[in-house]
Amino acid sequence: MNIEISTDQTRLDVEMIHAFLANDSYWVPGISRSSVEKCIKHSFCFGVYAGGRQIGFARVVTDFVRFAHLLDVFVLPEFRGRGIAKLLMENILAHPELRTIVRYTLGTQDAHGFYARYGFTAPSNPERQMELLRPQNPPAPATAPSSPAAAANSPASAANSPAAAPDSRV
Repeated sequence: MNIEISTDQTRLDVEMIHAFLANDSYWVPGISRSSVEKCIKHSFCFGVYAGGRQIGFARVVTDFVRFAHLLDVFVLPEFRGRGIAKLLMENILAHPELRTIVRYTLGTQDAHGFYARYGFTAPSNPERQMELLRPQNPPAPATAPSSPAAAANSPASAANSPAAAPDSRV
């Protein structure tokens, strides 16, 4: 089987990518097609092809200088066990546009051993790492107070006062 890996976004089979992510991934079940399209648009994407058919995918969110986060890595089930994911990872890590990256990150539930082959480890200083998790359906933003008196007594007003300013010497 002749395998080809390409970063040409115009070749991506968005329907297949969406179907896999929405129906078969544990990390974004139910993701909308429009969200997948937006993710692709704003990422450096790798498509894996056999006989002209897309059989795998990965995307990298990066500044193309120092940092990259690897996401949505998959090979369709019927093509697994043939070294295709290894070939995909080798191509990503050796890609000329990503050669200066000094820190790659990723999240995985079940492929730690696979990624360890490529040098991935748990963060060396987890106490220096932070994340912000937002609910999937955030509440609507609060409306502005209706009167100047109400605005003066609102929590937003108190939070913006100099006395309430956080210490910036963190």
